[in-house]
Order: sequence, then structure tokens, then C-alpha cells
Amino acid sequence: MDIKTLEDALKRIEELEVENEKLKVELDVYKNRNTGGRKKHDAAWLASYNDFAEKYERGMKIMEIVEQGDISRRTAYRYKAYYDGLKEKGENYGKE
Repeated sequence: MDIKTLEDALKRIEELEVENEKLKVELDVYKNRNTGGRKKHDAAWLASYNDFAEKYERGMKIMEIVEQGDISRRTAYRYKAYYDGLKEKGENYGKE
């Protein structure tokens, strides 16, 4: 579009504002959609991981933690792998 007058510019601004509103609605749809899968490192994940790490550091075996029923065996091993990775790096994710 070739803008030569103030009226042309104002008309173009109005068109762009309408387009911008449509894109904002579309963006909200993408922001609010359920992406599925694991939600790694959200508040629930962090609380569950910290509970596992605390029990593991106290000397509980993985199967003892699983038998308490809070997490599955697969999740416990996933947490253990994450825990070991952090220990190798010297980090302590989630703990204060």
C-alpha cells in the first residue's frame, strides 16, 4: 500500500490495529492450550522432585520411596537420573 496522505496513513493504522487484535486473540489461544506431556520444572514437579530428593538423601531406597505411593517407579528413576546429573554438575536444583 502506498501511503501519500494523512487519511491513507490513518486508514492503514486502523487496518493494522484490527489485524493486531486478531493476532492477540490467536496468541492467547496458543498460550492457553494444553501442550500435553510432562510439565518439567513447574511447581508440582518441583515439589514432587524435592520430596524424592529429601527421602533419597536420607538413605531410602528407590523402591521404598515408590512403595509410599506418591510417585511411580519410572518417575522415581527419572528423578534419580536428574538428581545424579545435578550432583555431577555440583548443583542443587530446587533446594534452598
